[in-house]
Amino acid sequence: MPHYRRVGDLPKKRHTAHRDPSAHLRAEELMGLNGFSEESALLYHQYLPTAIRSAEAVETEPDRLYPNHPLLPRHLSLHQCKEGGDPVTGRQLILANDDVRVSYAVATETSPLVRNAIGDELAYVESGSATLESVFGALEVSEGDYVVIPTSTTHRWVVPGAGTGAGAGAEPVRILFAEATGHINVPDRYLSSRGQLKEGAPFCERDVRGPEGPLFIEEEDVEVLVRTRSGVTRYVYAHHPFDVVGWDGCLYPWALSIHDFEPIVGRIHQPPPVHQTFAGPSFVVCSFVPRLFDFDPEAIPVPYNHANVDSDEVLFYCGGDFMSRAGSGIGQGSISLHPSGFIHGPQPGSVEAALGKPRTEELAVMIDTFRPLQLGQAGLDVEDDAYPWTWAKQL
Repeated sequence: MPHYRRVGDLPKKRHTAHRDPSAHLRAEELMGLNGFSEESALLYHQYLPTAIRSAEAVETEPDRLYPNHPLLPRHLSLHQCKEGGDPVTGRQLILANDDVRVSYAVATETSPLVRNAIGDELAYVESGSATLESVFGALEVSEGDYVVIPTSTTHRWVVPGAGTGAGAGAEPVRILFAEATGHINVPDRYLSSRGQLKEGAPFCERDVRGPEGPLFIEEEDVEVLVRTRSGVTRYVYAHHPFDVVGWDGCLYPWALSIHDFEPIVGRIHQPPPVHQTFAGPSFVVCSFVPRLFDFDPEAIPVPYNHANVDSDEVLFYCGGDFMSRAGSGIGQGSISLHPSGFIHGPQPGSVEAALGKPRTEELAVMIDTFRPLQLGQAGLDVEDDAYPWTWAKQL
């Protein structure tokens, strides 16, 4: 979906000689999707991006996953997750299936250089700020930002003050990650046949931010961690991957603030697809933002009891007032998992309390998966065991 951008120093035509002032021939790198038949970017490096000095396997323990059995709704309090580490190696696995891994980082350090060759990553910044540095340049992000990182983009997360002593006592950056096994896109129904966001889409190109740059870093013997389906490899590159002098194309990391998502409201309650923001392989991501309630005088503003028979439903509560969950223990930083096969809905008393209310102030990110999710150890460690029984509680 990102529109065409041209950044830095480029030759007039593609695949023609591009030399620096000393007549040194720069190296092209074409990064493209689906066999170079879809979106791509053309980057120009000062040195060969293929020059590696060493490669070694990094031994890692596979993450253990636990089935949701017996089948239960779950409440996971992510603000109880441990603090520290960086936004890559410090991720704590919460939920996962064969299509997506949902993890959480409470990061205080800058990450190593990494490249995820398995799929796109979607990050949601719950609080704090960071800089995503990549071969495309720097992208400043902060509270409320979604960040899409395309597959095989060499990047690192820079946390303010990390490693300098300047950040002592500062708040960490809290990030929710959805790591896909394919590409994460804008829903097709929002796009014209030529790829422009349509009138009526809940955001537009003006809301999309790309990297500023290029960074152009000259450095030798630089480590990069590359994750594939076979495991993690540590390369040592002869030159820094950020030695890019210019690039153009429609493939690059981009950010969209949840606060720029324009909600769709109606006379009666609207279904979750009106909140959809992203589509991944066998999962979708929706944004619930402050909005006016339904305007029929008899409308019930909170969601009805429902069973999404094809999906596990994950809601990350990241701000505001969660009226339909009142009395359940859910609050800022909570995740609820309502699996396929379980009928769920508002907590007791929420329907009556919502009648006549003009608007909601909730802020939440929803991930619906079309295959069952299993629980990671970090998710189980912060589970509220009382949550499944809260619907039987009289308020």
